[in-house]
Amino acid sequence: MVPAIVPFYAALLGALFVVLAVRAIFARRAAQVPIGPLGHEAGDRWVRAHANFAEYVPLALLLLAFAEARGADPAILHLGAALLLAGRLAHAWGVSRPPENYNWRRFGMLATGGAYALGIAALLAGYLPG
Repeated sequence: MVPAIVPFYAALLGALFVVLAVRAIFARRAAQVPIGPLGHEAGDRWVRAHANFAEYVPLALLLLAFAEARGADPAILHLGAALLLAGRLAHAWGVSRPPENYNWRRFGMLATGGAYALGIAALLAGYLPG
């Protein structure tokens, strides 16, 4: 079985990753700081939004892709991947805006957690007998 659902969302998440990476690169160039804290809140927020994305998205996509490869319900896969995309958009928006909007950040983390939960549950369900 060739996965068809998760790769679509992976492409959208990949595009978001590139946008966040470019913003972090421009912030680093403007501050002339190639690594570590930039020393100003706005730039540090863009760098963290990008890094946080890189920390959470790969494993979530793997869980969902493995679940899809094992024949998980397409509705669960769409829901999990859409939650991941919405969560990462919301989190990046909330974190990157000074003053920080904790509602966007909170929603982003809850949606990302939901994507993880669905990916884990769908993957483990594929190993249940019956």
